Amino acid sequence: MKVLGVDPGLTRCGVGVVEGVAGRPLTMAGVGVVRTPADADIAHRLVLIERGIDEWLDAHKPEYVAVERVFSQHNVRTVMGTAQASAVAMLCAARRGLPVALHTPSEVKAAVTGSGRADKAQVGAMVTRLLRLDAPPKPADAADALALAICHIWRAPAVNRLQQAHAANRLQQAQAAARRTPAAARPVGTPRTPAPVRTNQRTPKGTS
Repeated sequence: MKVLGVDPGLTRCGVGVVEGVAGRPLTMAGVGVVRTPADADIAHRLVLIERGIDEWLDAHKPEYVAVERVFSQHNVRTVMGTAQASAVAMLCAARRGLPVALHTPSEVKAAVTGSGRADKAQVGAMVTRLLRLDAPPKPADAADALALAICHIWRAPAVNRLQQAHAANRLQQAQAAARRTPAAARPVGTPRTPAPVRTNQRTPKGTS
């Protein structure tokens, strides 16, 4: 499984590609940051992010894209910029037909360090250890992107099993509802078996 992790941001959008499967050593295929000038128009900055992510998708051809789920912060302006960058990442993936997964910061921290309250230094240290790197990726946005990819690889089997269970349950419910549907509730146009025609025949007088 090859996953592109995206830590969305307008000034620095972290990107990292990790390859492997749950339960086995993982490998980093690439890590970096898509940067945009802070004084540029917002629309132009989003175009730059789009181009940058497209380049990573073209170069590494991941099977999945994991994006950090935007959560509420006190700085509304920061939240808006992060949400916009996140939407661009999802758009780039959807345009290629790639599945997109959203993970909260707490989920990522818990998956990588074992604690949902870990700080960036702890996340960077664990990413370095798990991917057998010489030093923590810089800046922290790049390390966070790798952590997102790691989180998705480790959580994917459980998530897939859960989705399959939900799908099977919905199918069973639909089949049970179909069995309970009375004949009178059939959709208009459903052919009915015609009732037998009854004729009233009388024997003429004088015949035996």
